[in-house]
Amino acid sequence: MAAGFAGFPKEGIQFLRALKKNNRREWFQPRKHIYESQVKAPMLELVAALNAEMMEFAPAYVREPAEAVFRIYRDTRFSPDKTPYKTHIDAVFTRRGFARHDGAGLYVSVSPEEVEVAAGVYMPSPETLRTIRLHLLEHHAEFRRIISAKPLRALMGELRGERLTRAPKGFPANHPAADLVRYKQWLFWVLLDPPIALTPKLFDEIVARFRVLTPFVEFLNSPLRQAKQAAPVGFFVEPPRSGRRPVRA
Repeated sequence: MAAGFAGFPKEGIQFLRALKKNNRREWFQPRKHIYESQVKAPMLELVAALNAEMMEFAPAYVREPAEAVFRIYRDTRFSPDKTPYKTHIDAVFTRRGFARHDGAGLYVSVSPEEVEVAAGVYMPSPETLRTIRLHLLEHHAEFRRIISAKPLRALMGELRGERLTRAPKGFPANHPAADLVRYKQWLFWVLLDPPIALTPKLFDEIVARFRVLTPFVEFLNSPLRQAKQAAPVGFFVEPPRSGRRPVRA
């Protein structure tokens, strides 16, 4: 497999820009072949190239491109916005043995307005939330070392995510990890300039960030992996819930 990725074709970005103005089935269907060849196919190539690189530092997060890339069709069942198509293309890399929305993962999204690179836990189930919080009580020092690492901070900034105003019920308010367990999400994300999507530099920027984000994602997944391994045969696991990428602050 050839290393690297040349960038998205200009036609692909133009298609997404036009889709934003014409987000309806009557416009999309006659032009679906453009989406397939100029947007989806390049994204599959990007994921394949990232997989090849991640074999070095995150082999457990390598996913088949067709599994990693999200569909363009929006789930409008619970949304006031009934436009049928997303105006970006995105992919998620979750750990082997985890469903797409299960646990922590690495994420990339490309649109005419922005390129986003992100990682973490976005919409955890109550059980996932509790499992991670309990893990943080015992391993908060390790987590702080991971999220304060200079390479991570330089490329991704500060830890983000929605937080409670006080410690969750059943968790001590005066514990050294009290500030960490107040999080309902644990996320890093950064927005890159849109023109980078058309260049080979896109691949390098994503790889650099995925590399520094992997210890963070692995920490969050560690207690979830232990819980999966300890679950008895026939144990019911809550199905993954669909979710959207984090909203820009």
